[in-house]
Amino acid sequence: MNKITAAITGIEGYVPDYVLTNKELESYVDTNDEWIVTRTGIKERRILKEEGKGTSILGSKAVDGLLKKTNTSAKEIDLIICATATPDMIFPSTACLIADKVGACNAFAYDLMAACSGFLFALSTAAKFIETKTYKKIIVVGADKMSSIIDYKDRATCIIFGDGAGAVLLEPSDMGLGVQDAILKSDGSGSEFLHMKAGGSARPASHATVDAREHSVYQDGQTVFKAAVTSMADVSEEIMKKNKLSSDDVTWLVPHQANQRIIDATARRMGVGNDKVMVNIEKYGNTTNGTIPLCLWEWENKLKKGDNLVLAAFGGGFTWGAIYLKWAYDPNK
Repeated sequence: MNKITAAITGIEGYVPDYVLTNKELESYVDTNDEWIVTRTGIKERRILKEEGKGTSILGSKAVDGLLKKTNTSAKEIDLIICATATPDMIFPSTACLIADKVGACNAFAYDLMAACSGFLFALSTAAKFIETKTYKKIIVVGADKMSSIIDYKDRATCIIFGDGAGAVLLEPSDMGLGVQDAILKSDGSGSEFLHMKAGGSARPASHATVDAREHSVYQDGQTVFKAAVTSMADVSEEIMKKNKLSSDDVTWLVPHQANQRIIDATARRMGVGNDKVMVNIEKYGNTTNGTIPLCLWEWENKLKKGDNLVLAAFGGGFTWGAIYLKWAYDPNK
């Protein structure tokens, strides 16, 4: 009997309509289009503007589209995992809110938080439920409303992040397709360089924390950049060696869209040319957990059954990892 693997059988993305351009950011902070593009590769990002709407709106839009696209009933879904760094509330989980919004009344749901690496951590977790034959239909969502925790007076962070979501449907395969391997890592000593200072149990919200503007992303840019370049490149090369993949064997590198220079460094280490790298950072910026599924969504029509993909990410924590998977379907058939 062939081994059961977890295959992606559908992908959908969603981004808000509002486009925040580099030109508009010039009116917020001391910056300009050339400075931003040169250092990050970002030209614009999408922002969820409507008051009272959170990450669950982004996620449910992606999931609803995924269900329609794959002709799947919400009632068939066994589990929804939402990878997010910006939950609507501390509790209940954003995944529960998404399940309710799409009518997935038979699914249990929970959030997974690993900053920008969360989608990979969630995908690997979901794959185990499939491989052990516990469940047959799982949706993994990567969604973040990063604009909700960005200080638009902080030039170091406000130019980077945007809002968006992507969702994949995982189902069993006995054809050797889907998730083949994962290498996931973390190092909590990196927390001082990328975090949100207040709002958690260690430093609950107060007038003092709000006045000090501590409810937004803090990032030591140079330290994070250096760690991301090294870690993403290392783990991507490691998963290739572990699975005896040459650069010719890799059809696509699907990297977290944090910074164009980090993406380029990872591709160079893998020996993969730019024509094999999925990049949309110029349009969406860093949507945190949304970047990788949004890339898969935009490139879906270029993917072919059996393609070898390496997914790689780095995030706060520090967290990082890579997943090797074989694409499971031809989108145009």
